[in-house]
Amino acid sequence: MAVGLSAVGNPAVDEEARAEVDVLNSRLDKTAQLTKKIQASLGRLDASGQCVRDVAGPLSVETKRLQVLGNNIDAVLAAIERLRQPADSKNNEEVIIRSGPENAGLSNYLASIQRLNVSHRDMQASNLRANQETMAELGRLIKSGNSQLEGHFDKLLRMETPRLIEPLHYVTKDQPFPILTRDNFAHLRLIYSHLAANNHQSVQESSVATIYIEIRGPYLASSLSNLAAASVNTAKKKTPQAAYKPGTNGIGTYAQAMEGIFVSEYDNICQIFARDDWGMVFQATCQPALTELARTLREINSHIKSHLGTDCFLAYEITEIISSLSGNLETRTGELKGALAAALKPIRETAKMSLSELIEDARRKVNGLQTLPADGASAPVVSETMRRLQAMVEFLRPMSSIMVSIGDGGWKGQSSANSRPSDAIPSLASFDVGADGREIFAHYCADTIDVLLSSLEQKARILHKNISLAGVFLANSVIIIERMIVDSDLSPLLVSRSETLAQWRKKSTAMYTDVCKNLSACLFDTIHTTRTNRPTSASADSASVVKNLSSKDRDKIKEKFTQFNSGFDDMVWRHKSYNMEREVRALFGEDIRQKLQPLYERFWDRYHEIDKGKGKYVKHDKSQMAAIFTSLAS
Repeated sequence: MAVGLSAVGNPAVDEEARAEVDVLNSRLDKTAQLTKKIQASLGRLDASGQCVRDVAGPLSVETKRLQVLGNNIDAVLAAIERLRQPADSKNNEEVIIRSGPENAGLSNYLASIQRLNVSHRDMQASNLRANQETMAELGRLIKSGNSQLEGHFDKLLRMETPRLIEPLHYVTKDQPFPILTRDNFAHLRLIYSHLAANNHQSVQESSVATIYIEIRGPYLASSLSNLAAASVNTAKKKTPQAAYKPGTNGIGTYAQAMEGIFVSEYDNICQIFARDDWGMVFQATCQPALTELARTLREINSHIKSHLGTDCFLAYEITEIISSLSGNLETRTGELKGALAAALKPIRETAKMSLSELIEDARRKVNGLQTLPADGASAPVVSETMRRLQAMVEFLRPMSSIMVSIGDGGWKGQSSANSRPSDAIPSLASFDVGADGREIFAHYCADTIDVLLSSLEQKARILHKNISLAGVFLANSVIIIERMIVDSDLSPLLVSRSETLAQWRKKSTAMYTDVCKNLSACLFDTIHTTRTNRPTSASADSASVVKNLSSKDRDKIKEKFTQFNSGFDDMVWRHKSYNMEREVRALFGEDIRQKLQPLYERFWDRYHEIDKGKGKYVKHDKSQMAAIFTSLAS
């Protein structure tokens, strides 16, 4: 409105305004055209951008893939560079390996081999064909290094291993056997540990274990060989028929030395090898010495079996010694029990067999007797058999073990050597927990005595036609047996079995006093009684009794006195002529007195007036007869 008024009022202004409007319109047109051009350009740019996007997308993925590939290539190149480093340093390690552990120093040498092992494993893991030759060279270096370590182990061990030592020096002075030095322990242990760890070998496959066994095994066997020979030589006595005496064989010293040197060797092994390997290495190292022990015991066993009657005691002693050795080594090392049991088995079986054999030997000796002492003295076989039993008591510990192993009565019938076939040294676990070896041994002694006396009785009845003389012979044997029991260590074992010998004393007494039956018959008379005239129980007056006898009865009484006197005098003469042990003479004299004196005194009281004191028929009065009976027992 204002403009219009102004324009109407001022044409110049209007013209100027129209001109400005035209300019503005012109500019608007140009702007519109420019906008259209810009819009067209934007459209074209958008189309171009889409094309770029369509092309750039795949290129981005490929670029990323190429980046990953590049990184991988860089990693491979880095790995190759690392793998090339051992190959580059091979020459340095080769210098160390070829110089040997002595020149390079054991620790430096082991470190070099360890680096070579690491490099070799890395190359094996890469499996690059380019490294195959280098791997082969490293393998050869490692093998050469291990071989030199084994040689060094061998050299170190031989330096401290003599061919043999004198074990008596250490046994007699009660000194421990020598072991390896501390420095050697350290070096040998390092070598073994390195080879065992890197070669992954068991002890059976270990080369150093084999080296150790091959060096130390002969050393042990050689050191003990002289004692083994001495054990065999001392088994052969200067007097073949002499019984073996305890401790006179060298087997005790041999076993003592074996225990000492084995324990020292076990200490060596424990210082060098791993715990799991101790047992195997120890057993293998000791095997040559154990083989020699087994051979020695077999040779001694052959000697014992050839002289069983006198040398069975050596078998008992060896059984105890080797059993103790086995127990001690089992306690201190936990090893060798089976090997020692196998070595001992022949002698242990001989010891078991000897029990039945000795009883049979006593029986054979009695049965082989062609004559017996004419005066009734005992046969030497009695003392000989009892001395054997006395000697057995000196080996009561091994005897108890043997007795328990064969069982009570195992010596009867079948040979005890076959009663319990086993390679093992018996332990308490293998026995009846209620078994008492001492009691079984006492039973064995009683059986031996019973067999001996039974055989002697049978032989006496055959060779002594006079039963009284046979009784003297048997009684003398019983008394000698009793005396040898009481005077020895058999006493506490057999004291509870005295009843057996008492029965034999009773039997021998009955055999001897059998003559009293005939003499007693002479002192019996026949008394005829009637209902109205019975004899009184009071002592009768001899004169009255004789007076009332008929002439026929008197003759019978005279004959009885005559027969008794003759038989009694003969019995007394024989009694004094027999060779009786003091106890036997007392035993028989007292038994005769008890059987005859009461009868004679009764008979004398009734009929001594038969010859009116002339002594023609009645030679001895009661006091004289009592003195004679007393003399029979002294």
